[in-house]
Amino acid sequence: MSRLLYNTFKAAVVAVGLVFLAGCNYNSQAIGSTVPLGPIQQSAWMAYWDLEAGEKDIAKLGKKLEKLSYFGAYFDKDDRLFLPKELSDKRTEHQKQKVSYKTYLTFVNDKQNADGSTVMKDTEVLRRLFTDDASMDKHIADIIALTKQGGYDGIEIDYERIWKDEKVGQAFVRFTDKLYEQAVKNDLYLRVVLEPSSPFAIDFPRGPEYVVMLYNLHGPHNSPGPKANKEFIQKKVKQMAALPGEKSVAFSTGGCLWGDNGEKRFLTEVEAKTLAVTHGAKLNRDDGSQCLIFTYKEKGVSYQVWYADVKTLQYWIAAAQELGESDISLWRLGGNIDINKIN
Repeated sequence: MSRLLYNTFKAAVVAVGLVFLAGCNYNSQAIGSTVPLGPIQQSAWMAYWDLEAGEKDIAKLGKKLEKLSYFGAYFDKDDRLFLPKELSDKRTEHQKQKVSYKTYLTFVNDKQNADGSTVMKDTEVLRRLFTDDASMDKHIADIIALTKQGGYDGIEIDYERIWKDEKVGQAFVRFTDKLYEQAVKNDLYLRVVLEPSSPFAIDFPRGPEYVVMLYNLHGPHNSPGPKANKEFIQKKVKQMAALPGEKSVAFSTGGCLWGDNGEKRFLTEVEAKTLAVTHGAKLNRDDGSQCLIFTYKEKGVSYQVWYADVKTLQYWIAAAQELGESDISLWRLGGNIDINKIN
């Protein structure tokens, strides 16, 4: 998850597309249950670069939302944690409101360099912070301080690519254990986000809630296809059984675009539907994932788009519920059309 993965269209294009969304024709070939099998517990992320659209989705969800994660805090050139000002301002605004959901501050291992460039999912910054107990303890103290300063109910750790280095991975497990101990002492909840490739069967500490990302089956890192399908979801849910305590599965809204010129990027649902309308594209629904698919051509370049709508999300949720997982987290709020219709 990162800002660099987020791309937007000009407001005028989106506005034109939305006028015609109701006119889209779906060639649906739905199979299986596309409705959640029972009540779900719903959590979501709100990203600092799309707060206005995120607010609209929060309003749509209303009391269905049980946990909200503010995304997020990351590192400066000196490995110090900081929060984007717009996120801090939004948190201050929210503190004046009476809300029913728990709030979390998300910490990610992105790093902003002195020249303004950003390193996404930086393993090196974690290697330095996990060098020894003193360095790790200081990092934990900084996390606690920033979380309490913002008046959040809990901490969410979203450190990625940690298992590219076994030493960093093992240090992360120790870090999680120590952080949970300090979170409890400070009356804070702790959520730990894990990539689907994580070794769930190792000795993760009991206590935190573990959130597993189930949305990287296809994306800008590989060929066109769905972010998730039933087979992928159920395989990972079975593996998650090895994790201790409370668990949540995370699904992604929106989708991805692939061009035969090498262009690859994420899209929100609104952006994807706007593209389909603008180019008069025919939408088809994939059987295995219930994602919507369309193709179009522009300036000699052929594009293919796969994306999720509410029917897709409900199908994914039902797939997880078949194996007993009903705690659902959504990446992310903003640019969703019928998110309130889930469950």
